[in-house]
Amino acid sequence: MGSAVERTDEHVREYLIYRGFTGTLKHLDGEIKSDKEKGFRVDKIIDQLQLFVLNFDLFGLKEYWLYLDRRLFCRLEDVYRSTVNKLRTSLYRYYVINTIQKGNSERTQEFFQKQALELQGQAEWRDWFILPFISTPDQNPAFSPYFSRQWSDTFMVSLHNFLSVLFQCMPQPVLLSFDAEVQKMTSLTEENEQLRQLLFALQTESRDQREGDEMVHHRLPAYVQNMDRLGDTELDLVSSTRAVSAATTPSRNFFSTFLPQARRTPGKPVQVTSGSSPGQAAVGRKDPPTNQPAKSKEAAQAKEVKPASGQSSTSEPATSQSQQSTNQSANQATNQNPRNRRFQDHEKERKELFSKPPPQTPERRGEAGEVEPSSETSNEPDSSNSKSWGAAAEGGGLPAEQPFIKLSQEEYGEHHSSIMHCRVDCSGRRVASLDVDGVIKVWSFNPIMQTKATIMSKSPLLSLEWATKPDRLLLLGSGVGTVRLYDTEAKKNLYEMNIDETFPRILSLACSPSGSSFVCSAAALSHSGSVESAPRLPIPVSGQLLLWDTKTVKQQLQFSLEPDPVAINCTAFNHNGNLLVTGAADGVIRLFDMQRYESAMSWRAHDGEVYSVEFSYDENTVFSIGEDGKFIQWNIHRCGVKQSEQGLPQDATGPFVLSGYSGYKQVQVPRGRLFAFDSEGQHVLTCSSSGGLIYRLTNGEPALDRVLSLGGHKAPVVTVDWSSAVDCGTCLTASMDGKIKLSTLLAQKS
Repeated sequence: MGSAVERTDEHVREYLIYRGFTGTLKHLDGEIKSDKEKGFRVDKIIDQLQLFVLNFDLFGLKEYWLYLDRRLFCRLEDVYRSTVNKLRTSLYRYYVINTIQKGNSERTQEFFQKQALELQGQAEWRDWFILPFISTPDQNPAFSPYFSRQWSDTFMVSLHNFLSVLFQCMPQPVLLSFDAEVQKMTSLTEENEQLRQLLFALQTESRDQREGDEMVHHRLPAYVQNMDRLGDTELDLVSSTRAVSAATTPSRNFFSTFLPQARRTPGKPVQVTSGSSPGQAAVGRKDPPTNQPAKSKEAAQAKEVKPASGQSSTSEPATSQSQQSTNQSANQATNQNPRNRRFQDHEKERKELFSKPPPQTPERRGEAGEVEPSSETSNEPDSSNSKSWGAAAEGGGLPAEQPFIKLSQEEYGEHHSSIMHCRVDCSGRRVASLDVDGVIKVWSFNPIMQTKATIMSKSPLLSLEWATKPDRLLLLGSGVGTVRLYDTEAKKNLYEMNIDETFPRILSLACSPSGSSFVCSAAALSHSGSVESAPRLPIPVSGQLLLWDTKTVKQQLQFSLEPDPVAINCTAFNHNGNLLVTGAADGVIRLFDMQRYESAMSWRAHDGEVYSVEFSYDENTVFSIGEDGKFIQWNIHRCGVKQSEQGLPQDATGPFVLSGYSGYKQVQVPRGRLFAFDSEGQHVLTCSSSGGLIYRLTNGEPALDRVLSLGGHKAPVVTVDWSSAVDCGTCLTASMDGKIKLSTLLAQKS
């Protein structure tokens, strides 16, 4: 209930601002600050009671309990009055025990003097009036249980549970029910999506099974089981029966009906020897030439008893006379050495019907988007196509090797200019995004997407980073040499640190996983004097790398940058903060030992600047993207040794270009993260011109294996992030038009 009240307060405050009711807003803020019910937050109420006890504020404790009694407890039924009285007695005893444990005997005597009239008639307090006069009350059998930690913890838990149940049973106003409705709608939407996918899978399986049954029906007639016992006379009868049945069963050429007319050729025809006759070719299901109309072919098969030549099926007979001539020619061809011909036909039928049939299913699904055999395919079965279809059938229409399923994609559109940074906090609950206008939005997406805080800055902002402990703090780097520590819950600045006036551009921030320090990369102004220039100058500007303590808010040390003090574009810690990797404007990657605070190794990585750098999942290698458009994996145990190298298009590495009408053109240099890994480090998310692209990492391969395109953007994506803090992975892709797409992915277990 407390969280729903807080969200409702935010919505009411936003509505009042929208309507311009500033006076009402001031009164609302004032009453919220003096709210004794603490927004129906039980933990806040317990903290307030404990604060009165610890400060020996007996008057405040009594007044606060009386307020709760008048506001909440008096509305309960009489059967709960005894419970309220017991909790009040325990609260007063908790106060008295605290005064004795802290050695404040004056407060103990004050309590009994002020409460004597109220408590002397109560049996529960009859023996407690001797408490101030006992030298060691904690050893007295009557009072020793109240001095134990177990009793105080039990009392606090009981009070907490009582208030929680009370708030849950209170009738809520209609305005507070929106949160439950939103969660209900969200769960229903997710359930509908799951059922829709299940229905699609069942329909696909049913369709495949039905098509398979039809294939067996048309490819394996009923007389197959008696084929070994057929004689020559019976074989002629069977052949005639099959030819006549084709007139009533138009699916004789079953797979041809699924192909375009120009491609109606058999994917895997039965080989015909040079000595075989045209009649044998018809038994082996050899189709006519590709330029033949399908209708004439089917009509000819329906009217023939035993085809004699390929020419007899090239055109549709218009009259019965042409049909008779065709039958006569067929009989003449059959009468030529009839016994040999029947023997050959019989053997051909046996080979066709009893041999293992070729995999026909990929050809039947050619129109459904699967790989379709062309007219030049060989007679051998295509094993790759068969495997692809089999995986698709088992996955309900999706290939089995597809590692992720995109469950949903939402858009956050509160920014009005190009995004520079977009990061999810370590808990996966909040997102911080920064645009080129210096506006920062802190927003959440679970259960609904909503803005938590908006940060405006007079000075330009260039970088941001979430703190690790506590995760509600946000580090903001400016273009005037300052770093701010912002509390996203209290919505206020905690500190503002002046870094160095000679290096005013804070390009990168990285907080140690321990939460005790952060690394700050500061750079000098460009020669043009502007905060940002695009494209960057060919000569890297100078800079420095500093380590700051987050508790004392003081600079600890300055790292040595060899060979020259250069601007560091990107920084990243490993999982425990013992290693720091940086990418600089001179194309050099530097690895620092954070226990000794010195450089462990450095090597020339890219031709041009290093834009983005990250540790691998096992932290034995480092990945980097540079100005040269290369995505390289480096071995950190062997300095400068490449594990793999892949080329990326310009829309994945930058500089990013957005063109429009009337010669409009915007160029943005990469600032945020250009790639991010999944929870297992097997896949990487990169930028593109229309959305995020997910690749499977392939060691030593010349190109990455693309597995999924997230899409959804109309402008180039400039930064990405991938959070795996929750069960379903969350991919963030931010573009130059200020739109941020949040894609929820479900990993398929192999």
